[in-house]
Amino acid sequence: MIALLLALGSSLAYGCADFLGGLGARKAHVLRTVMIAAPASLAVELLLWPLLGASFSPGALGWGAASGVASAAAFALLYRTLAIGPMNVLSPVTALVSAALPVGVGLLQGEELTAAGVMRLPLALVAVVLVSAGDGAGSARPSRTALLLAFGAGAAIALQLVFLHQAPSDSGVAPLIVGRAVSSAVTLAAAGLMRRRLGPERPAYALSATAGVLDSVANLLFLLAARSGDLTVVAVITALYPAGTVLLARGVLAERIHRAQLTGLGTAAVAVSLLALT
Repeated sequence: MIALLLALGSSLAYGCADFLGGLGARKAHVLRTVMIAAPASLAVELLLWPLLGASFSPGALGWGAASGVASAAAFALLYRTLAIGPMNVLSPVTALVSAALPVGVGLLQGEELTAAGVMRLPLALVAVVLVSAGDGAGSARPSRTALLLAFGAGAAIALQLVFLHQAPSDSGVAPLIVGRAVSSAVTLAAAGLMRRRLGPERPAYALSATAGVLDSVANLLFLLAARSGDLTVVAVITALYPAGTVLLARGVLAERIHRAQLTGLGTAAVAVSLLALT
């Protein structure tokens, strides 16, 4: 139950971070947004260091760095995927892959599901797809390149979560600090190489910094959830993060929640409740 609640908190924080980061990216080039968000996220993790401790063992350094590289790749592939579109087709693909791959890794590592869990986990995967889906009416068929990018983005997100899970359980927040430092370095290097294409617009500092803080909180909650529960369940619940984005878009931007998304929210609530009883 603790792992489930932590995973739900991680999902909500990821969804809120994506919403605020998306708003920030509307005001300036997305790399300008990340250049603010990444240091803010790293600052939060450094502040958590004295509270939660950090052991920079070889395992923590290695897996943390791997998660940072995966995080940077996920960011680049995800935004490229959504730029190509159609979002209402590609977003569910990305969310499903990001949930399914950690489930496979968890099972290969020896995690076992009860008979009830085997029945309920697919329901949660269906909820992931529905929550991510938009209005399918009139949507274009995605190209092979767009589908490959969507799979790549989902795989990169999944690898980030798996790598964090693989870090030693007694390493504290060390994997998060290392991962964020690596992903920040990669992002800043990319911004430096693309500086002529970033445009003159100033970033939305408050939105970007808050998105970074929430992303850091989401990573921490996922790490704690994965250390106290099974990756097979924690990853699927975390992958429900589009629900937070959808609800915020509805409340703040008055965007319409499509029928499939509403069904997905209800399915997610049922799936989480059933998994809590597994």
